[in-house]
Amino acid sequence: MKKLSLRTRVLTGTVAAAALAAGTFGAVSANAATPAAAPTAVTADAKNKNTTESTHLTIEAATKAAQATLDAAEKENQRVSVAVVDRNGNTIVTLRGDGAGPQSYEAAQKKAYTAVSWNAPTSELAKRLTNTPTLKDIPGTLFLGGGAPVTAKGAPIAGIGVAGAPSGDLDEKFAQAGVAGLGK
Repeated sequence: MKKLSLRTRVLTGTVAAAALAAGTFGAVSANAATPAAAPTAVTADAKNKNTTESTHLTIEAATKAAQATLDAAEKENQRVSVAVVDRNGNTIVTLRGDGAGPQSYEAAQKKAYTAVSWNAPTSELAKRLTNTPTLKDIPGTLFLGGGAPVTAKGAPIAGIGVAGAPSGDLDEKFAQAGVAGLGK
């Protein structure tokens, strides 16, 4: 039996590996394309209170609120960032004003999340730290003035957070302007 050269052995091995891979890929592709049996539909009877409805801000409303917030800050020559989050704390929109500090973006999101989580302005929540200092340890929260909840029928549906002004009072004033902007 004749011994094959190194080049021939490498070439033969490569061709064999490619053929094996193509066969495996074809089998996997064929299996992926074969539809599985459709699962039985599960229905929930709303009369049995298995579902819930919630109110959310539209992207248009969130953007309107954020812009009203930013406009209020700009009227007072303040450079801020604003974030609007939904009831679950997910960011809907953020705007970073011209010249706003790099820390303001994340701080605005955390203030908005904190306000909607407790359905209270963050300046009020900051006062609670005296009696419950461990509140500040909850991930994603920031207990500084500048966050305002947005409510519908008394329930929180969003939060607006502002950061970058020289004080939390100003940040919160601008956040409240965003909440007010939703009513216009």
